[in-house]
Amino acid sequence: MHKNKRVIFGVNDVPPFTILLLAGAQHVLTLFGATTLVPLILGPEMGMTRAEIGFFISCVYLAMGIATLIQTHPKLGSGLPIVQGSSFSFIPPIMTIIGIYKAMGPNVVMQYVGGALISGGLLLSFLGYSRIVGYIRKIITPVVIGPTIMAIGFSLAPTAVQYNAANYWPISLLVVFLIFLFSLVVKNQYLNIFSVLTSIVTTYLLCLALSALGIFATGHPAYIDLTEVFKAPWFRFTGIMPWGAPKFSVVAFGTGLAGFFSVMIESIGDYHSCSYAAGLDDPSSETISRGIGAEGFNCAISGMLGGVATTSYTENIGLIGLTGVASRWVVRTGAVILILMSTIGKLGALIATIPSPIIGGAYISLFGVIGALGIQVLMRADMGSQRNVLIVGFAFLMALGLPGWIEQNHAVFSTLGVLGDVIWAILKTPMAVAGICAAVCDSLIPGTDEERGIGVKLE
Repeated sequence: MHKNKRVIFGVNDVPPFTILLLAGAQHVLTLFGATTLVPLILGPEMGMTRAEIGFFISCVYLAMGIATLIQTHPKLGSGLPIVQGSSFSFIPPIMTIIGIYKAMGPNVVMQYVGGALISGGLLLSFLGYSRIVGYIRKIITPVVIGPTIMAIGFSLAPTAVQYNAANYWPISLLVVFLIFLFSLVVKNQYLNIFSVLTSIVTTYLLCLALSALGIFATGHPAYIDLTEVFKAPWFRFTGIMPWGAPKFSVVAFGTGLAGFFSVMIESIGDYHSCSYAAGLDDPSSETISRGIGAEGFNCAISGMLGGVATTSYTENIGLIGLTGVASRWVVRTGAVILILMSTIGKLGALIATIPSPIIGGAYISLFGVIGALGIQVLMRADMGSQRNVLIVGFAFLMALGLPGWIEQNHAVFSTLGVLGDVIWAILKTPMAVAGICAAVCDSLIPGTDEERGIGVKLE
């Protein structure tokens, strides 16, 4: 018997093969949009060609599939039915790395990204497996988590609007309209679950038709050219260190720490949500420690495989609550499907042809939702308290204002040597500023557990 009556298949249950396959595929479809969008953001920023972006996407799929298998293992990871996907928390840190090394070419940028993921991932893995994270999580309250997640989503607004959506507003706004339509207006379970994916595919097919008819000509922001898809191989293995041997630098490492800090905060919250959705008790300190240890180890593996940072996916936790299928074997099946997808060269190449206005429309919706999730987390705390209002307001304002000033004054920090470069890299990242400011204030300013949102659940 499961405590949560909505659970049809529990964590240890093995459903029939048909359900395993279909439910696993549904997890892949749920994470597909967000996981694919991360390399689609970063690839063009590095100056990658369409072919390189397609290859990058395949690297990401392989890394996420392996990461999910590790995270669902009860001894290596949390053992929860929790999917690992591309982390949005790492977009700002990787953008910083791109800004520093872009002139050297995308391969070199990816080598430094790989080095940051390996070094930072091993540090996070140590914090998890050594159970030190059990002490750290005592200062990670909703008052800290909320502004940090808000900073992740809202600081990415220029990436969504200026660099993508603004390239051709009619197509971008069509994507936003369809996402609202399919997720909120249309009363269909499958359209609701796959609203982002359906909106992107629908708009893509429209752009493809307009390109074929000559209405969108070569050079138009929404023009689609399938040449690279025909050139791409059907099958390929991306391999280990596909961009070259990882390169390590103090600045890249320091920048990555901000991302790992956010990943840790997000994932601790996700473990609680996943346990609730799966009809389990709240995760123990050991479960959380193993989960965070696996998150770090997975990031290090992804760095070796040429991918991006991994993290738990809230969307897939919602899918467990919706379907009642909480079996870790279903999630593992999805992971195997992801790994198989990484070997299909034409798939990555096809995804790489998605025009920037379509991506921009998806970003506007997704980044806004990420920011709003931070507000939702704050509902666990007493936001009628002047203490919390001051802390959250201060942390969020500093997150929006301080990084720009920090970036302009790199020379000041450089006088402190290596330590100064690390501090510069961390404080240049909005989510790190938000988390540090909120954590310091929340820890030093007196407040009750109820006021700080400790142990409070949202029904």
